[in-house]
Amino acid sequence: MSTINPSGKEIISVTTDFCGRPLTLEVNRVGFRTTASVLVTYGDTVVLGTAMVGSRPVIMDYFPLSIDYEEKFYAAGKISGSRFIKREGRPSDEAILIGRLIDRPIRPLFPKGYRQEVQVVSSVLSYDPNFRPDSIAMIAASAALMLSGTPFDGPVSGLRVGQVDGKFKAFLTPEERDESDFDLVVAGIESGITMVEAGANEVSEETIADALAWAFEAYQPAIALQKELAKKVAPVALDYELILPDETIQDKVDQLIADKLGNALRKPYPERNELVSTLRWSFHDQMRTEIGEDEYKELYDEYDEAFTMALHKDVRKGIVEDQLRPDGRKLDEIRPLSSEVGVLPRTHGSSIFTRGVTQGMNIVTLAPLSYAQIVDTMEVSDGERRYMHHYNAPGYTVGEVRRLGSPGRREIGHGYLAERAIIPVLPDVEDFPYAIRSVTEIMSQNGSTSMAATCSSVLALMDAGVPLKAPVSGIAMGLMMDDGKPYVLSDIADAEDFAGDMDFKVTGTEKGITAIQMDMKVHGLPVEILKEALVASKPGRAFILKHMLETIAEPRAKLSKYAPRIEKIKINPDKIGAIIGKGGEVINKITAETGAMIDIKDDGLITVAAVDTAAIERALDWIKGLTEEPEVGTVYEGKVVSIKDFGAFVNILPGIDGMVHISELSNERVEKVTDVLTEGQIIKVKLIGIDDRGRLSLSVKDA
Repeated sequence: MSTINPSGKEIISVTTDFCGRPLTLEVNRVGFRTTASVLVTYGDTVVLGTAMVGSRPVIMDYFPLSIDYEEKFYAAGKISGSRFIKREGRPSDEAILIGRLIDRPIRPLFPKGYRQEVQVVSSVLSYDPNFRPDSIAMIAASAALMLSGTPFDGPVSGLRVGQVDGKFKAFLTPEERDESDFDLVVAGIESGITMVEAGANEVSEETIADALAWAFEAYQPAIALQKELAKKVAPVALDYELILPDETIQDKVDQLIADKLGNALRKPYPERNELVSTLRWSFHDQMRTEIGEDEYKELYDEYDEAFTMALHKDVRKGIVEDQLRPDGRKLDEIRPLSSEVGVLPRTHGSSIFTRGVTQGMNIVTLAPLSYAQIVDTMEVSDGERRYMHHYNAPGYTVGEVRRLGSPGRREIGHGYLAERAIIPVLPDVEDFPYAIRSVTEIMSQNGSTSMAATCSSVLALMDAGVPLKAPVSGIAMGLMMDDGKPYVLSDIADAEDFAGDMDFKVTGTEKGITAIQMDMKVHGLPVEILKEALVASKPGRAFILKHMLETIAEPRAKLSKYAPRIEKIKINPDKIGAIIGKGGEVINKITAETGAMIDIKDDGLITVAAVDTAAIERALDWIKGLTEEPEVGTVYEGKVVSIKDFGAFVNILPGIDGMVHISELSNERVEKVTDVLTEGQIIKVKLIGIDDRGRLSLSVKDA
């Protein structure tokens, strides 16, 4: 379809069937001044993907690409539930995570040395609540880049996949996602997969691999549609210059330091890091002397990058030719492990997990359910995060001076991965009615800190007495391809990560996988290689888990004395009003007089929390008194509220009266009720019957 818009540009639209619905890409309808923009429609979801390419030359030592995902509350027909903030501002953690999800398969598809500033934004303008919009936002970002004239080696497509009734399915409804054993996002290009992320309920490696293969085939129509659009639009390629080390400089550096690499640097961390640092600075001193101080200032960055490239090539050479890694380990060898729990005296749970030079300290805090985080996003309404994992990694953890600030995208992403890894094994809220905050303070970094965060968190949770369904361990794996042959590395460190072609993190229990994150630096990999890498991670996970269980074999039987005690009671939801009272007067009185905190759920689950168990008992007794249902055969102490000729009405529970017939007042004959009772009198009565209209019959003589 094509028409002419008011700006004089032709509106071009292409459509294909994508997983059972029409997928439409449209250009020149909006965004006239962007480098490229595409309007993507799928169901009732509409996403605008825009790409802007900077016109001025940029001199940076990295590719200044930014990819963002914007959720608009109006897209879902919502106004933010925040009392104070109604306008979209700082992106939510969920939006940041989706932005990373889009970024990871796209970034590696630009050539090395490309330095032009590129900004990509996917904005959700209309949101269909029947499925999540992230994969459509990814397609919008990729389609815009395909029309931008940049050297983007796409297109990219992706799918969020689950399993319904034993069959793989994309674009699951919220109800289907809740029922599925896994939530898998797969992205890639026409020839292979470039990114994988998943959360799973202890699912096997084989099932995940089968889902990858299914998703790879299922996302191909969106790849073909983007190519069709690009062919129709025929974008003009933009001029650019790659900033790469001069080949003569690279050859010179390779020869100069060749005899100082290999076995000379194959030392355990941190000794290897120190040797590399010393070698780097002595190399620069030698070059400065040889070339001259003033001239070398201009060449410093090129020589430094060439030195780094020489290190990367040496790492790959050692692995491919000798099956030895930079620190001398075999390909499947794990770095030395150590861990401890109970390291901080006043916290509810704490641990330190160390693997080589990577170290994470984790602290767990327990609180009543009212401390759960309210999730207010475009997609979710009135949602809560009962379990929160936060990850911190200041500059000192990598030996750098760095300004402290709010957590960045990396910190949020690492925390979310560790959180997702543990959620499947958390106890049900009915069994453990606590909000749980887990904070990982990274103390030292040398690769796979997100997995250190996972392992340290599990140890601290067990130290806190959280009854996990099963312990979880995690490992970061690496992959290097050489002439089509994969070399899989267990427990990668920084040097292998930087020089490798893929890094992937896998977490799970003895039974199966709970989370995955895979990022490819090559242009896509076949499913068979990804499956091989997944299977290879299993022994490493088991080895790490064995070590963790030697530190603490099971969750502690008792909570810390500093943690709040929480008891629960389930009541008839119709009785909630009796506990709250008019304007909250009853519940406020209970909390004021007992000192306990009370949380009430709509389903009638009530939790009572306090450090003092006596305060909990007082509050529970009060609540029971307000909500107890009358039970035949039970003796109550009640108050006579009115007297009639035929008997008396007695209040036995708040709001519940029963009648004592005159014949039930005594074993002897009673002429007048007032001969035995007076209004306001406290007496013991037994509930002897409830008729079909709910009326209570009481007896004094049976009590």
